[in-house]
Amino acid sequence: MIIRTKKAKIGDLIVAAICLGAVLLCILPMINLLAQSLSSSQSVINNKVKFIPVVYKAENHSFRTGATLESYRYVFLDKDFTRSMWWTAILTIICTLVSLAMTILCAYPLTYGWLRGKGLINTIIIFTMYFNAGTIPNYILMRSLGLLNNPLVLIIPNCLSVFNMIILRSFFFGIPDSLRESAEIDGANPFTVLTRIYLPLSGPVLATLSLFYAVGRWNGFGDALLYINRAPQWVPIQLKLWQLIQDTTSIDFTTVEMVAGNIPIASDAIKAAAIMFATVPILIVYPWLQRYFIAGVTIGAVKG
Repeated sequence: MIIRTKKAKIGDLIVAAICLGAVLLCILPMINLLAQSLSSSQSVINNKVKFIPVVYKAENHSFRTGATLESYRYVFLDKDFTRSMWWTAILTIICTLVSLAMTILCAYPLTYGWLRGKGLINTIIIFTMYFNAGTIPNYILMRSLGLLNNPLVLIIPNCLSVFNMIILRSFFFGIPDSLRESAEIDGANPFTVLTRIYLPLSGPVLATLSLFYAVGRWNGFGDALLYINRAPQWVPIQLKLWQLIQDTTSIDFTTVEMVAGNIPIASDAIKAAAIMFATVPILIVYPWLQRYFIAGVTIGAVKG
């Protein structure tokens, strides 16, 4: 039985209050964005939306609390936007599978002590974690390889994360060598040991790395911004959002605003709806992987 003093209880309450405040600071902007997406464009223009959806009534020129799916309807009707969403979903699945395969194939051989040049290979791999050629040399390389405006440019260059590889390698080191040795005595080759012993025991860490790779690809737009300039069919959703917010994309929405020079731009309500439309799918993935997440991220932690 643990007896806690009054000061310790007060300290716990203070820590809990700080954590709750931090969570609220992170959630409130998202709630306000959701409220804007469910409000009418005129309400957002007049700054009437404060965490609660507001609808503009044209007949009496008044604002009242309420929600409307008008902005979401315009987003769904935009064929380019929905196509970009489907392409990003497919791209995320492909990149996650390819990245996991590359991470496993890189981490597993490094667990064998008899691997020749193991120290040099480790040094070269870790070196790339801290140093890279830079944006311009990478662009020249992609152009030389003929990958500009090619969907493979969104898959191949970032298919392996050294940080994630180190996490997986650390997990493999934690698996008792006796399991591998017993399998080898029974005639199992390294590939059989990987598929029959290591991978079945690596569910938590593989689920965690899948989440890392999926979120990274879903939220990534820098590579598409640099390498996808003349192929709009390969534009991922985050770059589409950036173009929408920067007003550099052609807008197929019915409801737009006019600025000086009669230039059409998407309303802030439509922008908020587009952001929510692109954010919710990846949030749905978290509950399915949550039970593996804690076990995966604590790999290599000091245990008492």
